[in-house]
Amino acid sequence: MKDLGYYNGKYDLIENMVIPMNDRVCYFGDGVYDATYSKNHKIYMLDAHIDRFFSSAEKLKMVIPHTKEELKKLLCDLVSKVDDGEQFVYWQLTRGTAPRNHAIARPLVPGNLWVMLRPAKTQAINRKLKLITMPDTRFLHCDIKTLNLIPAVMASDAAALAGCDETVFHRDGRVTECAHSNVHIIKDGVFRTAPTDNLILPGIARANLIRFCGMLGIPVCEEPFSIDELMNADEVIVSSSGSFCLEAVEIDGKPVGGKAPELLRSIQDTAVKDFEESTK
Repeated sequence: MKDLGYYNGKYDLIENMVIPMNDRVCYFGDGVYDATYSKNHKIYMLDAHIDRFFSSAEKLKMVIPHTKEELKKLLCDLVSKVDDGEQFVYWQLTRGTAPRNHAIARPLVPGNLWVMLRPAKTQAINRKLKLITMPDTRFLHCDIKTLNLIPAVMASDAAALAGCDETVFHRDGRVTECAHSNVHIIKDGVFRTAPTDNLILPGIARANLIRFCGMLGIPVCEEPFSIDELMNADEVIVSSSGSFCLEAVEIDGKPVGGKAPELLRSIQDTAVKDFEESTK
């Protein structure tokens, strides 16, 4: 099978799958999701992604129709059905199927589980990124990996139109995160990253970078930093599940970073090694 779509126990090629019009996702984007990559049909950081998925669902009072172990087994079984061993592994939960109504039906019922698998590789670690900045006008629940992604879509489109790769959000002078990534800096030998409060998504790749810094003896500071600090950092790093630790070299048309290449490279090498060893 070249790719795979799954919906509540049924699966087929993605282009053959259909969903009920009354799935609440169609009207409200009422759902949560998570995603990672697999290599050699082994899913990277699956436990951490499952934990975050359940946390997002709990915050929205959504009922997942599987235990964590059942869902992990299901995803692993589905990954084995796709021909290519390197895949983008995406899953989401919507609140259920019912006529359109803003209020959530009670009693709560198990939601609809979707899975989408397609051949894909993680991004090359030596890729250089160009970024733009934009005020963060999103809602105040950015720690929930919700399907309501219109601000991220618009910010990503703005970056593309500017010939750039990502948009860095900022709120009241504080850098929060990117449209679909976390953003960090290195300054004076310290790895700095925003705290995991309600203004950013607690990225799995972000947590990995903190872990790698611990392994390498690099100090970590989880405190807010400003746009000025971003622009004057020794290095600017963008991370996500598919781009573990990429270097940004330009923001709003101005060159940035490039002042701690050896330190950055040590983190990048550790990230790649961890992925390769975990997916043997």
